[in-house]
Amino acid sequence: REQAGKHCMDEALLPVKRDVRRAFERAAKTYDEAAVLQREVCTRLLEHLDPIRLAPRRALDLGCGTGHAFDALAKRFPAAAIVGIDIAPAMLARARSRSRWWQRMLGARQPALVCADAERLPLANASVELVFSNLALQWCEPSRVFAEAARTLTAEGLILFSTFGPDTLRELRAAFAEADGAPHVNRFVDMHDLGDALVHAGFADPVMEMERITLEYDSVLAVARDLKAIG
Repeated sequence: REQAGKHCMDEALLPVKRDVRRAFERAAKTYDEAAVLQREVCTRLLEHLDPIRLAPRRALDLGCGTGHAFDALAKRFPAAAIVGIDIAPAMLARARSRSRWWQRMLGARQPALVCADAERLPLANASVELVFSNLALQWCEPSRVFAEAARTLTAEGLILFSTFGPDTLRELRAAFAEADGAPHVNRFVDMHDLGDALVHAGFADPVMEMERITLEYDSVLAVARDLKAIG
C-alpha cells in the first residue's frame, strides 16, 4: 500500500493536462445544464461539513469549475475569503459571471479566481484552513494534489473532496472492450489507495466513504452527449 500511496495512478493513464483544459474550455457554456450528477455530489459533500466545527479565514474551492459551490460555501462560512482555482479560463469566466449585479454594486466580497493546476498551487504555505474539491481529483495525479493541499493547509486544516471510483462508467467501459479494447474511458483510483496517499501526504485520520449513484439513459448516444457537455 505504501507504493500505491506514493503513486496513485500510472503516469501513462493520467489525463493530459492540455487536453483537459481544452475539453473544459469547450464545455464551459454547456456544463451547468448537464452537470446534474456534479450538483448532487456537491450537495452531499457539503452536508459532510454539518458536524464539523470549522471557521476558516480562507476556503479554497479546488477545481471550482463554474463556481457552483461558491454560494453554499459563503453561506456556511460568511467570514471566509473564498478562492476558486480551475485549470480552464472559460470555466472561471462563467464562475465570475455567477455573482449577482447587486452584490457587485454593494461591494459584497467576491471569490478570488485563479487559473492554475491543482498539482501546483500558487498559494503560500499554511494559507488556507479548508480545501474543498468536488469531482476534480480524477483529472490529476492524486498524490501530487494531496501534497499541495497539505502544504497550503494550516496544521488544523481540513481537506474535503469527492471523486469517482473504479466502478464509474463500467458499463461503457465493458461496451468499448467488446468493440476494440482501447482505453476510451478514464481509469479511476480505488478509495483505499486514496486513503494511503492522504496518509503519505501527512494527513491525520482520513475518512473515506463510498456512495453509489445510478443515472439511467435511453441510449449510448445520450451518455456520450452528456459526457461531452460536461467536458
